[in-house]
Amino acid sequence: MKKIDFYIIKKFLSTFFLALSLIIIIVIIFDISENIDDLIKSEAPLSEIIFVYYLNFIPYFINLFSPLFTFIAVIFFTSKMASQTEIVAILGSGISFRRMLRPYMITATFLTILSFYLANFLIPLTNKNLLNFKIQYIKNKYHNTNRNIHMQISPGTFIYVEGYNVDDNIGTRFTMERYNNGILYYKMAASNIRWDSIKQKWAINNYSIHLINGYQEKLFSGFKKDTALNLTPEDFQRKSDDLDVMNFMQLRKFIKDERLKGSENIRFYEVEKHKRIASPFATYILTLIGVSVSSRKVRGGIGMHIAFGLALTFLYILFMRITETLATYGSWPPFIAVWLPNIFFACIGFYLLRKAPK
Repeated sequence: MKKIDFYIIKKFLSTFFLALSLIIIIVIIFDISENIDDLIKSEAPLSEIIFVYYLNFIPYFINLFSPLFTFIAVIFFTSKMASQTEIVAILGSGISFRRMLRPYMITATFLTILSFYLANFLIPLTNKNLLNFKIQYIKNKYHNTNRNIHMQISPGTFIYVEGYNVDDNIGTRFTMERYNNGILYYKMAASNIRWDSIKQKWAINNYSIHLINGYQEKLFSGFKKDTALNLTPEDFQRKSDDLDVMNFMQLRKFIKDERLKGSENIRFYEVEKHKRIASPFATYILTLIGVSVSSRKVRGGIGMHIAFGLALTFLYILFMRITETLATYGSWPPFIAVWLPNIFFACIGFYLLRKAPK
């Protein structure tokens, strides 16, 4: 049986990496054709294009296409085994179908661990290198265009900035309020704030401070005041791309900080966190469905298996996108929304397993 295990594992991995290599080559060709003008204009060195851009470009697409090509690989080589009556011979020798699944699940475990590592640790690092390359050679520096920014920077402390200039690190019409048990006791208003990179503090200009104690109120004002806040210029530059450069631990800390600040995008961040765990497990489910569907010899052969399998895969992806949207913009809890497609298609996988030839 060990020979059969190694035979299936070898077939699985070789088919998977061959298919993945072909699609990555195609993606790179399309990317070159799209960005060639920018790369030439910016005079990007060839060594950086190859070893900084495209070398860091590959892990993202390996992880992106991993579940789909896991499924295609399983469908392809298992259908071929079925058409050559190899599966009939394996089952006819007294080996159970569940035992035959073992090498499939061993390989799926390896690919799941690989996908988890890529999504949560390696890809954030490579994305950081890619982002720096794109800023330097392909696209211009990001400019914050947000206005009317509200944040909670610590428990009971809220700030408001009408506008923020990323290039100069200046915020206009700044307000900070502090509350104790829901009662306002401190309010600062300033015409602008500026980040002092040397002192690592905020310079607050043309400010007034109101100290409120019941019906009593004191007023202070001044032209300039240096103060330390639980706030940095990076907090005004957050955008969706930032999540791509955070590993799993950094993402969890970021979500904790954003929840404290009362961020409106907290559901989006939660969805991203749960996706990084749930998506690798799709490898198990698609492997199970692929084996169950393609292990039976049918008249249409590999073509019928691939057509049926791809239809299931696209339904899976569509279901995932719908639930993610419901979690991000609706009322669904992110955890349930992200894991529901896995649970639903796992049930389909076990049903197809029961109907598979024994």
